[in-house]
Parts: sequence; structure tokens; C-alpha cells
Amino acid sequence: MAARVAADGAQADHGRLANGVEDRVVNVRHGSAGVGGCEVNGGHSTGLSRTRERWGLSRRRGACENQPVSQKTIVIKLPPGQHGQLEERLAAAGLAFRPVPHAKFSAQGEGVVATLYKSGKLVVQGADPELFTGRFLDGAPPPEKPRQKKMAAAPAHRDCATLGSDECGKGDYFGPLVVVAVLLERIDVAELYASGLAESKRISDEQALTMGAALRARYPFAVRRLDPPDYNRAHQEIGNLNPLLARLHGEAIRELARPGLHVLVDQFGKEELVAGELKGLDIDLEQRPRAEEHPAVAAASVIARQEFLEALAELSREAAVDLRKGAGAPVDRAGREYISIHGEQALGQVAKLHFKNTQRVLG
Repeated sequence: MAARVAADGAQADHGRLANGVEDRVVNVRHGSAGVGGCEVNGGHSTGLSRTRERWGLSRRRGACENQPVSQKTIVIKLPPGQHGQLEERLAAAGLAFRPVPHAKFSAQGEGVVATLYKSGKLVVQGADPELFTGRFLDGAPPPEKPRQKKMAAAPAHRDCATLGSDECGKGDYFGPLVVVAVLLERIDVAELYASGLAESKRISDEQALTMGAALRARYPFAVRRLDPPDYNRAHQEIGNLNPLLARLHGEAIRELARPGLHVLVDQFGKEELVAGELKGLDIDLEQRPRAEEHPAVAAASVIARQEFLEALAELSREAAVDLRKGAGAPVDRAGREYISIHGEQALGQVAKLHFKNTQRVLG
């Protein structure tokens, strides 16, 4: 469901978790130097999340109003034999090439951006994409017609800038809880729809590590990571995962939000939890299950998974134990191996202690 989060003059303390528990998080955000730059603010220190200036009571805007209306997008299924020919023509015309995830190439010039994905789909975006195709694609198939059934799933927000957030690690005994928000502009949304990124749940860990790095280099993002010692402290005070998770989503979203922006969250609990954390922002908030079908949430999911996997690997190296994902029998065996080396008192350094695995590991 979608809900409008409007400024109401209330001053919230965004440097604390519910019940006054300070959050100690790893705060990674997109750097001001441009795409690919990141700043890491602190490690395991307090005060990283602070009260941010609230957006003023500006004129109400729809979710897509912040985007230009003159841009058009067409998609063409290009035969394999024409891929190299098109790339040569674009290079000869002096278009600028850039790397894009899942794409054979992406070129900008002539007033458009043309991206050919490995699937064979060519996405052309600009003020007059038909003029571009007429010049460079002699004899190409006609543009694909939009499939009405697919468009109906997200008719209002598929063609506008979207800030998506997702998490990783909440079902894993070992390792941190990670929340990531990713901001996609209108052109990015169309590109990633064509790339098939929405199927990110099916990728392997190795692919997640590679794709996560590529996405970080291409799109603005914000990361909130709560490592096991701080996770355990916060969970003990709050007694419930969802308010903690909502706080991390809120912090990551606030890092990138702007007035009138469509914000999409993969729903994990009552809608008022996240809505409360975003109080004071003039945004169009939508929360729904399976939101990773949208590329903004899919991108957030991949980066969150990358962050989790890298953190878990680092914990494993430090512990000299192969700390496993999930919460099954292999995890219990790894837990028993860990305490045989480091002792029971150290378990909270690598594990989320409220899981039932703790009883099995210590029993």
C-alpha cells in the first residue's frame, strides 16, 4: 500500500533506536565526488545517525512529478547479428560509451542513451528515440509493444525515480543485520527493468558479490549495518526485531530522500513502523511484499547481500571458523566449533543470541 509521509513540524531524534537505545551502525553512503565514490563514517561508533534537517512544507507533488515528462523510452529485441554492427556505428558517430551492469554496452549521444543488454534487448531513451533508431538501426525489428498485464503491476511508479530499500541477515544466526537503500533515477529504472535485475533472489553468492560491487559504482546508495554485539544489545533492549529493522530502513532512506520522491520498501511488518521512522519527509511511501520485483529494491537487495557476505567472511577469518549462513544444522555445528575455540562468552561477537540456535549450540 502507498502512503503519503508529510512534514508535520515534529522534531524526531533519529540518533536513537526505540526505547532510547543508541544505534551503533556502519554508515556507508554515496560520495559527493560522483558515481562510484563512497564515504564510510565511522566503524562501530555511536552518533552516526543524527537528526537531519526536515523537508519544509512545500507544494504537494505526485510520485513522478520530480521527473521530466519529455523523455521517451523504446525497447527493441535486436537480433544477435546486429549487436556488433550497432556498436561499430555508434563508436564511429562519436557516442560516449559507459559500463552498465548486465549490458554489452551503453552509449550516450545524439540526445539519447542507448543500452544493449545481454538479453538482446536494446533500450533507447531520450527526447526522440525514433530519430536515433531511424539513423542507426536500418532494418531493425519494430519496438516492442508494452505488455499491459505486466505494466498493471506497477503502473504509477515504473517510469519515475524510485528509492528502494531491502535488508539481509535477519534470518541468519551469524553475521550482521544489513539494510540498504538505493536511488534510481527514471532512466536507471528503465535500464534495470530491461536487465532482469528483478530476479536477484535467484543469483549465487558469487554473482551477488560481483553485481553488488557494480551497482555500488553506478548508483547512489546508503548502507546501515548492525554487527552482532550491537545487534544483541539493541535487541535485548527492544525485544522485537521489526522496530529495529524499521529504524535502520528509516536511517538509510533519509540519507537519500528528497521531496516528492517515490520510496518503495519491501514490507516486513506493520506499515506504521517504517512510516513512523520517516515522519517529517515529503515523500510518497509504498510498502508491499515482494517489492524486489522493482529494480530499486532489487538493487538494494543485491548490495545488502554483498555487504552481509563480506562481513560474514571477515568474521569467519577472524574466528578461524567457517561461519555458515542461515540457521540450520550446519550453523549449529559451526557454533559449537566456535565456542570450543573462543568460549561461550564470545558467542555474541559473531551470533544473534536470541535465535533458537543458541540453545542448541550451548546445550
